[in-house]
Amino acid sequence: MRSLEDIRQLLAELDHQQAEDLEDQDLDFKEWSRSSLNGAVALVVEMAVCMANGGGGTVVFGVKDRVVGRDKAILGVPPEVDINRLKKAVYDSSDPKLTPVFEDLSVPEGSGRLVVMQVYPGLPPYTDTAGRGKIRIGKDCQPLTGTLRRRIMVETGETDFTAVPVSGDPRLLLSASALEHLRDAAEREKAPVELLRLPDLDLLDSLGVLRQGQLTRAAIFLAGRETALKEHLPGYLWTHLRMRTDIDYSDRVDGTDALPIALYRLTDRIMADNPITTVQHGMFHFEYRTYPEVALREALLNALCHADFRLRSPILVKQFVDRLEVSNPGGFIGGITPENILHHVPVPRNPCLVDALARLRLINRSNLGISRMFQAMLIEGKKPPIIREVGESVCITFQRQEVSPSFRAFITEEFKQGQLLSVDHLLVLQYLIEHAEVDTATAAKLCQRDEATARDILSQMETQWSYLERGGTGRGTYWTLRSHLYRQLAGSGYPDRNRRISWEAAKTRVLSVLMQRSKRGEPGLSNAEVRQIAHLDRQQANRLIHELERDGQAHIEGYGRGARYVYPGKADQD
Repeated sequence: MRSLEDIRQLLAELDHQQAEDLEDQDLDFKEWSRSSLNGAVALVVEMAVCMANGGGGTVVFGVKDRVVGRDKAILGVPPEVDINRLKKAVYDSSDPKLTPVFEDLSVPEGSGRLVVMQVYPGLPPYTDTAGRGKIRIGKDCQPLTGTLRRRIMVETGETDFTAVPVSGDPRLLLSASALEHLRDAAEREKAPVELLRLPDLDLLDSLGVLRQGQLTRAAIFLAGRETALKEHLPGYLWTHLRMRTDIDYSDRVDGTDALPIALYRLTDRIMADNPITTVQHGMFHFEYRTYPEVALREALLNALCHADFRLRSPILVKQFVDRLEVSNPGGFIGGITPENILHHVPVPRNPCLVDALARLRLINRSNLGISRMFQAMLIEGKKPPIIREVGESVCITFQRQEVSPSFRAFITEEFKQGQLLSVDHLLVLQYLIEHAEVDTATAAKLCQRDEATARDILSQMETQWSYLERGGTGRGTYWTLRSHLYRQLAGSGYPDRNRRISWEAAKTRVLSVLMQRSKRGEPGLSNAEVRQIAHLDRQQANRLIHELERDGQAHIEGYGRGARYVYPGKADQD
């Protein structure tokens, strides 16, 4: 949810970018239809339903979303539009009933008034009274199809596949070996001793996977015999492949084991090709696996406990020469995406199973598993895992990398000094080893934080810890690694270099091209052309243009994709 002050700050960005670029999962800008009041109200209802199904959010009415410039984008909402009638229209036209909050926001442009609709999260799915509905996914409102309705029911716990009881004598369905593996794994994670000493059925009852004396599918998955697993979870299978190429493998093993045995067997197969690197630090020698065991365990547990067992697709582990991929059937739910997964609140697909694993301390309810994967890789100077959604599955990829002795030694020494680096700090450090500088927007994307939080992280690393140096001012502010720290962390893998982008040289190159185009009477430069000329990314190109605008050396013509940056005066003809 965005406050009115948040919206005011975002409106200031419209002079440099389209409203569409500012939109997010919980924020949308919509132009108010002046040709049809009924059409405008219908759009309000549609957006209320869409946002409610997507977890809530803010819609700002009165802003055109594909133009640049406040005066062009902010058209406003007519003064005669009554927000109380809008609220009543949404209530009357939604099922179940929605009661969003409407607020007026005064602006100097257009009609002088925007209408902000705040839609609070509820218990979806929602539709209009005709049964039509949309759901917010990323920046789009997509039709609420049967698949998406099913996903919502999973997210809200209405359909937990693992909570369904199964018929049969529990004693004939359980595996003594699986129960022992389960107890051993939980003991290593320091689960309560009194819990682990309970008799088998009492243990499962305490874990919440026994219902009125009957095992649930979650209990079968935790401790069932293979025959019981095949009968009651027919879609479940795990597969490990040693890949020669992307389309050919040298070795394959399939299994239908209870979770603790599957975890053990998969880990054992991966570790057979997970070499050790020995690193000397002072008088001691430390051993590091190519793929850290902590990261592997979290990735495998994530795949096993978040799999959609209704899909007849395996939990798949592909071990390549240069990477390891762990995937599970079932895409992201609950608004989780690869871009927000580090800090999103956890949304279990299988609540009954997840609750049992949490009580055994095999997983954490606070979404720490993903952070542990990232941290395990980053503290060894390795790149973090890549998380993708591929169709109806989630895939975690670990690149095969060697430990960085210099970076690992730095982390060890900082820990001894009481300096505990978070995943955010590690991501920034790793980025700055390979890149000349980082600005707030880039750091926010990197750490999956908002810009205010990212700015605090960078400032802390600069002022409190003296890791970074700040340069530039205002929108042009950037941070670089201090020279001595770069030399310490980069080691021999990176050449000594002038680590900062030659900012003035980039500005000079762009300005020269603008002047030459003006001289020849040619159109100015697009953002993409600025990036190509100056070898910058989009954020850096935006910053460079802002600085040229501030200095009176460029201005924008056109809007949207047709916008061009031009030299403001007549170029010297000599």
